[in-house]
Amino acid sequence: MPKILPLLISVAVFSIAALPVQARDTKHLLSIEEGLNTKDAESKLSGTVKFYFADQPHPAVLEKLATDFSNRKTNSFGKPDEVACNWAFLSALLAFETRAKQLGANAVVNIVSYYKKDEMASTSKFECHAGAIVAGVALKGDFVKIADK
Repeated sequence: MPKILPLLISVAVFSIAALPVQARDTKHLLSIEEGLNTKDAESKLSGTVKFYFADQPHPAVLEKLATDFSNRKTNSFGKPDEVACNWAFLSALLAFETRAKQLGANAVVNIVSYYKKDEMASTSKFECHAGAIVAGVALKGDFVKIADK
């Protein structure tokens, strides 16, 4: 019987370790305006590409060049969710800015949150999902040339 005890303990430990782990996936709806007004956003976005969310009014579209999405993640370990989410949001916008410049677009319109391909359209909020280690923002938008105001 004494030789079986270590075996039983090992089986019990491995059985518990094999149980599915419930990872945190907290959904946040955060302010687009606050995300755009962070020091990082102000210093990193060039301003040459304009961003218009959901059905936000914008100048006339002269040409639609593409529709694309940006799915960005960031390390959230030890950071407040809002800080990590704003960073992921900025990262998604920077990817949009780079893509717009490649296409010759001067704006991205109809931007919606696109988490797991579920659209959430808002002119004031973006969707972010935060876990214990990673936070992510997915956006979808139309790359266009708009008329100058």
